[in-house]
Amino acid sequence: MKAAGPSVVQPFCVGLTGGIGCGKSTVAERFASLGAEVIDTDVIAHELTGPNGAAMAAIVAEFGVEMATQAGALDRVAMRARVFADPDARKKLESILHPLIRAESMRRVRAVATSNSAPYALLVVPLLVENLAAYRPLLNRVAVVDCDEAQQLARTAARPGLDIKQAKAILAAQASPALRLQIADDLIDNRGDLDSLEQQIERLHAMYMQLAEGVSITKQNNSLH
Repeated sequence: MKAAGPSVVQPFCVGLTGGIGCGKSTVAERFASLGAEVIDTDVIAHELTGPNGAAMAAIVAEFGVEMATQAGALDRVAMRARVFADPDARKKLESILHPLIRAESMRRVRAVATSNSAPYALLVVPLLVENLAAYRPLLNRVAVVDCDEAQQLARTAARPGLDIKQAKAILAAQASPALRLQIADDLIDNRGDLDSLEQQIERLHAMYMQLAEGVSITKQNNSLH
């Protein structure tokens, strides 16, 4: 009979999601300033597809060298056009990226517990509804950032390299606001001004600090038995 391996220690972890243009980055930055350890799957994806990133060999093998820049990074403009024109291409890209993103997310979340670098982790997953089964084991709560569709479209179309047609296509490819709200433990309403947004974040941060402390005490007590 094999001996049991060491137990995996996980910190209190909040999943943060929301549609494109809802303000997830602004919300995450505010949580980070309050002391949360923010782990952003978009950042991880950019690292994986940066110059000679860990996903680039598989992407080039699947889609061709024309999807890579001279520096060895993903040509995002070319790939964006490809995947929105071809749903099968999007699925193939996701099949390459998503397992790598999940593995690195898990590693970084668990590192928060082992390093005691922050009271809790905030894991930003834009497509959390679509990938909930994969991320649910890491999460204690889910927070959803929400706003009006018109606000989403305006903010998205204002980004470099995007127009209103592409913004609408991105929104159409994502889960509906109703589906995101179904998985929400906590709602962050970003329809108003920055003061209102910060007040909501500060209230949630205080609650997450209390919940994280409770989880920590429970783990300590369990370790004594």
